[in-house]
Amino acid sequence: MKIRGERECTDCGTRWSYYETGSVGCPACGSLLSVGLDERTVHTDSTSRFDLTAVRAAIDDVPDDELADRARDTARAYVRTRGFVSGGTLRDLDDEYLAANELRYVAARVGRERSLSEDESLYFLSLLRDADDGERPAAEEVPQSIRGSRGLAYANAVREYRRDVRTWADDRNLTDAERSALETLGEHATRIRLLDGDVDPVTAERLVESTRDLADGLRGDETALEIARERLERLEVGDP
Repeated sequence: MKIRGERECTDCGTRWSYYETGSVGCPACGSLLSVGLDERTVHTDSTSRFDLTAVRAAIDDVPDDELADRARDTARAYVRTRGFVSGGTLRDLDDEYLAANELRYVAARVGRERSLSEDESLYFLSLLRDADDGERPAAEEVPQSIRGSRGLAYANAVREYRRDVRTWADDRNLTDAERSALETLGEHATRIRLLDGDVDPVTAERLVESTRDLADGLRGDETALEIARERLERLEVGDP
């Protein structure tokens, strides 16, 4: 959506930035009556925080399936508030969002299982420990049984990011090369989703790297754009 982010309260005259507070309420007096002072710009992100402290505190008190449900719900709530355009500026596809999305899918799987292998349990606990710090296990640490959750999480993250890129790009004249790369990115993400994420974790990671290079390219880095195009051409997504 397009909004006027710089606000002035019509009751007390306080000025603030919606992009920083994420609220239309005046930070000084609480009034909801304000006027915009700037031009409307695309804004899809929020100021929400991803915090798993309360979930981690329950590790010794609740069964694994309940712990997984709490982790899933917390991660899902955070992911749903997030966007990637802030005040007209295209943000990165960041590690905190990726880790939250992965925890969301891994926790959903853990919650469905009657029993977990040791490597599955350790992987879930590793995500729960570090995801809100933007830490993700390396591709080689992903258990075979978990790789579908990781692949689907990353493919869906790229799909959402690409959607925001297209919104951000509406006011820009993309070149044929930029449009082609953006289209190819979407095709790769769709293929992984159709495979229920069951691809080599290295492939899922390369999709993320390609996305980040493409974003840099769309923001003016011609070298990054060429790297993204080459990555996408080499990316092979096939049957597992």
